[in-house]
Amino acid sequence: MIDSAASTNVEVKPEPVPEPARKIRILLADDHPIVRDGLRRLIDLEPDMEVVGEAGDGDTTVQLIEKTSPDIVLLDLRMPGVDGFGALQRLQRLPNKPKVLVVTASEEKSEYLQAMKMGCSGIVLKHTNSELILKSIRKVYEGEIWLDSHTTAAVMKQFASGGEGGSHGTVRGRDRSPLSQREREIVALVAQGYKNKEMAEKMFISEQTVKNHLHNIFDKLGVSDRLELALYAIHKGLHTEDSHG
Repeated sequence: MIDSAASTNVEVKPEPVPEPARKIRILLADDHPIVRDGLRRLIDLEPDMEVVGEAGDGDTTVQLIEKTSPDIVLLDLRMPGVDGFGALQRLQRLPNKPKVLVVTASEEKSEYLQAMKMGCSGIVLKHTNSELILKSIRKVYEGEIWLDSHTTAAVMKQFASGGEGGSHGTVRGRDRSPLSQREREIVALVAQGYKNKEMAEKMFISEQTVKNHLHNIFDKLGVSDRLELALYAIHKGLHTEDSHG
């Protein structure tokens, strides 16, 4: 007697093996080996991150960026030779520049603003706890601007006083006209790193409508560019609001 179940030709496909998630490639740029060693040890414990290079000055930082193509650079501002600001300036000329997260011990508030104006995506103080440093790396990798309450307040104060690199008096008159719900959603998306086209697709509106909203938002809040708008959003806690199309 033939077992009918055994005679049935059933092809059993193996379970697909999931592709390993791409790791966040990180370059460490700090002139103190002990700082780089601490950051490397911290990052090496994370399954979604890897250190692809280390540099102790701005020249080497730029050279390694061109060689290793990192996603994120953890950059100290005060280094010998070409400092962090010089490195930021050079990075602007690269075709595929990485995101930069400034890791600094400096308490100079004007330096925070200058770094933001030169294109860095966030600022972390060196005494920040490990979990927040890791969180800041992931948020910047996802396209968000990262500032803690201390650095946000410092940068906003520099904007308000027309500090170095800032727009004079840009904070005056803010909140004089309340934002609509749609405008608040757009502010949140700007702070999360979305471009106009991406916002239009997410919100099911035209790119021109996004531009019109941004024009009205800039006018209402007295800001002059997307960076100031993002900083305002972080300062007011608008960057965490959900956006619905």
